[in-house]
Amino acid sequence: MLRIDAMRAIYPQLEQCVVVTIMGAVSAELQSLGHQPNFFYLQHAMGLASSLGLGIALSRPELKVVVFDGDGSILMNLGALTTLARYRPPNLLHIVFDNESLLSVGGFPTATATGSDIAGMATAAGIPRTATLRDLDAFVSAFGAALAAHEMTTMVAKVEAKGPPVFLTDLPMLENRFQFARHLKSLKG
Repeated sequence: MLRIDAMRAIYPQLEQCVVVTIMGAVSAELQSLGHQPNFFYLQHAMGLASSLGLGIALSRPELKVVVFDGDGSILMNLGALTTLARYRPPNLLHIVFDNESLLSVGGFPTATATGSDIAGMATAAGIPRTATLRDLDAFVSAFGAALAAHEMTTMVAKVEAKGPPVFLTDLPMLENRFQFARHLKSLKG
């Protein structure tokens, strides 16, 4: 499965969510599908997308928060899994796109290329709902079920190590930051 195909398949449902992405291919591909004011592309902060998503989910429990993460990013900050499990916001869906490589910085293999299991780590950390998905239909089905479940979920989507020609968004970081903050304020709690 390709990451962009997975995001394209669920894109219409993202309109009703607050979306935080990690840097690199994930943010570039999501923006290529069409930027929305409810999308925040966390640039230059590898490993912290789940932490930002957690903060939003805890402070705004009436919102559905979707975090698009990468295997390299979550492996860089494995402690985030235990923190997610500790607080378990039922409105947070954490999706890890696992391409078994640090694609955005040269394609070096990550630990998942040699057998590390992110969903297994999430389960062991105490996250109540986890799954590893290997095809598009299973991913789309699991995404819909996770949104409806109202329970903290980490989904690991095994994707090919392919990305866009450029790993940057064309939206300036400060513009995205202020636009996203204004959007959050406009949503009545």
